[in-house]
Amino acid sequence: MAKIMVVDDAAFLRAMLKDILVKAGHEVVSEAANGLEAIDKYKSLRPDLVTMDITMPVMEGVEAVKEIRKIDPSANIVMCSAMGQKNLIIEAIQSGAKDFIVKPFQSNRVLEAVSKAIG
Repeated sequence: MAKIMVVDDAAFLRAMLKDILVKAGHEVVSEAANGLEAIDKYKSLRPDLVTMDITMPVMEGVEAVKEIRKIDPSANIVMCSAMGQKNLIIEAIQSGAKDFIVKPFQSNRVLEAVSKAIG
C-alpha cells in the first residue's frame, strides 16, 4: 500500500482518482489543486507517490515536478494529462516523472502506472 498525494485543479477528477486508488488498497494522504500547493504539501508529507495534473492554475504540473525533484530527487511522480498534451508529457518525463496516465482515467492503467512508479 502506497501513500499517495493527488494533484489536480478539478475536484471531481481528484475524487475519481482517489476512488480508484483507495479501492486498490492505497492511502490518499493529501490532495492539492495546483502545483504550488503540491510542493508545500510534499515537503511536509513526503508521500510515496504523487499523481500530478499537467494543466493547472497558479503553477503548472511540469514546473511542480521540477521543484519537487529538487526537494527529493527520488520522488515518484505520475503525470495526468488530457489527450493532445504530448509535448508536455515528454517534458514532464524528462523532468523526472516516472509515467503518465490519460484522462478519462482507466482503473487498470492508473494502477499499472502506480505500481511501475513505486516499483
